Amino acid sequence: MSVQSKANKADLRHEVAEEFEVDGQRSGDICVEAAKGKFAQMLFRNLFEDYSNALRPVEDTDKALNVTLQITLSQIKDVDERNQILTAYLWIRLSWFDAYLQWDRDEYDGLDSIRIPSNMVWRPDIVLYNKADDEFSEPVNTNVVLRYDGKITWDSPAITKSSCVVDVSYFPFDNQECNLTFGSWTYNGNQVDIINAMDTGDLSDFVENVEWEMHGMPAVKNVITYGCCSEPYPDVTFTLILKRRSSFYIFNLLIPCLMISFLAPLGFYLPADSGEKVSLGVTVLLALTVFQLMVAESMPPSESVPLIGKYYIATMTMITASTALTIIIMNIHLCGAEAKPIPQWARVVILDYMSKIFFVYDVGENCTSSQNDDSDSKSEDSIHSYDDYERENDVYGNYKCPASGSETFVCDFDIQKKLNSQVAGNFGVQCEMPERPYCFHCIHYKVLVSNIEYITNWYKEQKAISAKGIEWKKVAKVMDRFFMWVFFSMVFFMSILIIAKAV
Repeated sequence: MSVQSKANKADLRHEVAEEFEVDGQRSGDICVEAAKGKFAQMLFRNLFEDYSNALRPVEDTDKALNVTLQITLSQIKDVDERNQILTAYLWIRLSWFDAYLQWDRDEYDGLDSIRIPSNMVWRPDIVLYNKADDEFSEPVNTNVVLRYDGKITWDSPAITKSSCVVDVSYFPFDNQECNLTFGSWTYNGNQVDIINAMDTGDLSDFVENVEWEMHGMPAVKNVITYGCCSEPYPDVTFTLILKRRSSFYIFNLLIPCLMISFLAPLGFYLPADSGEKVSLGVTVLLALTVFQLMVAESMPPSESVPLIGKYYIATMTMITASTALTIIIMNIHLCGAEAKPIPQWARVVILDYMSKIFFVYDVGENCTSSQNDDSDSKSEDSIHSYDDYERENDVYGNYKCPASGSETFVCDFDIQKKLNSQVAGNFGVQCEMPERPYCFHCIHYKVLVSNIEYITNWYKEQKAISAKGIEWKKVAKVMDRFFMWVFFSMVFFMSILIIAKAV
């Protein structure tokens, strides 16, 4: 091949000299380029005249062909957590030496490299082992750079879909590691050996992703012996270390959940007579269910529950418990005359101690004690003044004791004593009745005394019944305040816990 190349070279130089004599107006650079183009065509014909791209280009078949691999990560297009697929845009560079594609630069006017289609030379079958694409496409048929010493450099772009085990335990504050494993599909390590061009992937042209932060791409070479074969099979694994940008999820999923969670304990602060305590708990529970469904749609169906999902479940459990306790407390609040008296332990623990700790006043009282005292005194005075007014006007309206304009009658002693004791006990009024042997109006006083006794007994019974209901209402109010602070503490500590996990 060298004799023929020398003859072709002499003819080519002769043709170039004739062209220079014919066209003397051409510049020197154009002439040089034309000369190199002639030499490149001649070189291409000489190199590929008897070349075959089907066989491994080594002179000694017992030696391994070294293939250098370099990966440049251009962009992370998508990380599908549900299907566990990483989609990335890569630039793949492969370099190797072809023993049958070498030439002497001096014989071709200093031509040191040419660019030819990659399908014309032998190419290593380097593939992505963990590929998850449905379509098995062929490599992009880009040109290769062929140097005079036989070194071939093949740069090709690729959009890869690889399987990635996504751990969502700490979502949305999670870190992921996705592997890209490259190796020869048919050649073992004794035939083709893969060498790392760099200890890490090239990130100089990386385009930042809106959802993921790139924290590194280390490369590791592995030599694995599979069960089917005794030969070693080398591969190079690039590990993409990713950290999720959690701002989107904090503002759209976490903060609304926190705000809704703090609404749940306020249900205990609502007055029981408002009728909205249970409705508030159910509404909050439904709102959290909607957010829980939004998280579940984007997560893979696995046993690993994400951190925000655990927070939702804990909050929903807390709200369910608070709603159940609200129903129990409302039943206590509505206890009336049929209820049993408050046990002594509840009276001591709840009414005496817990009511003071949680600043719970009697039902109907205001927050200031002075207004409470005034309202109590006014209510009590109104009751007594009403009874005094009725009894004094009906019994002693126009006279000291008798209900007649005549003072010449005598009441029975027992009736007089009974009436005096009743009036003196209720109003502090002492009747002075003259003792006479006969009384024409005693029957009227008998009816009057029986009516007064009936009214007094009825009032005492109603007051006792009302006092029992007021005590049960106060018990319910104390329990409301107690559980309100308990659930506020639970929400606070759960929020601190999830923030600590994020940090």
